[in-house]
Amino acid sequence: MPAKIFLDSSDPKETREIQNIIGFLDGQTTNPTNFAKSPSVQERIRNGEKFTKDEVYARYKKTVQSISSLIPHGSVSIEVHADLDTTSDEMIQEAREMFSWIPNAHIKLPITSAGLGAAEVLSSEGVRLNMTLCFSQTQAAAVHAATKGAPLGNVFISPFIGRLDDIKENGADLLANIIKMYQKAGSSVQVLAASIRNMDHIFAAIGFGAHIITASFATLREWGTKGKPSPHEGWNYNSKSLRQIPYYDYDMNLAWQEYDIAHPLTSAGLNQFAEDWNDLMA
Repeated sequence: MPAKIFLDSSDPKETREIQNIIGFLDGQTTNPTNFAKSPSVQERIRNGEKFTKDEVYARYKKTVQSISSLIPHGSVSIEVHADLDTTSDEMIQEAREMFSWIPNAHIKLPITSAGLGAAEVLSSEGVRLNMTLCFSQTQAAAVHAATKGAPLGNVFISPFIGRLDDIKENGADLLANIIKMYQKAGSSVQVLAASIRNMDHIFAAIGFGAHIITASFATLREWGTKGKPSPHEGWNYNSKSLRQIPYYDYDMNLAWQEYDIAHPLTSAGLNQFAEDWNDLMA
């Protein structure tokens, strides 16, 4: 089955433009960073105004509702406001509220102990999830364990390819490793290739069998204007000088608490998302 294509953006205008360019859109991923950069929010910031917490949430809700109306049969990811100190109970409460905003929501939770604890509860309630800021195979194993029993399509995991490339590690290796591990385990978690920076990343996601690809407006526009190409027969991913990430055979029958989920890029990404939220507030 071909990969679904998502837009990584909080701008409904970009949703419409990509739909016109590539002829469809299967979903959209939003996060604090792209929400903070969306035109309506930036206009207010340029005018020297900030938001109260309630205003930020009201604006975010309105934004995802607009996007949802443009992709009624797709998925729209909505991210909880979390930092390294946010508890599972706080994430659960916010996730339940956000899940009620639109009928096609996936709620983004970080792959931290608190995020996995929340995922275990929420997935058992039927809340659809997108487990984000994935940078290791053990994090992916923990997501599988925490959400075991969730129906196919209810849980996504988002390995961040480009951010691993930034530290000179081959992010495409992680993507391939997670897909292989999940296939061997018969996991219902679907792999959403994130932090897609270029056409090579799109080819890697397609070639390795990602279920979903989410990319920026600029990257999807380039892919669409080039005719939506796929990797040719005999294609091999050129990792250039990036360090390889080896595959490990992990026991997939452990409880999620038994996996080592610590990764500095998860902590850094969570801090950045929290700062982007907080910078909007008075």
